Amino acid sequence: MSVLFVLIGVSMLVAGGFLIGFLWAVKKGQYDDSYSPSVRILFEDKEKKSEELLDLENTAKKNHKS
Repeated sequence: MSVLFVLIGVSMLVAGGFLIGFLWAVKKGQYDDSYSPSVRILFEDKEKKSEELLDLENTAKKNHKS
């Protein structure tokens, strides 16, 4: 039975640590930007896309030669 009290006490300490960490993150502004993460997936980087196309073309050329 005493183990149960120890486990409850430890779990309360862990929960308190998470609460303090969450409040610290909110105070430091970690959750301020709520718009751009939701639309970031909609916009592609043109440079990244062109690099991927060049890689695909180079791979296709290598495979075609052999």
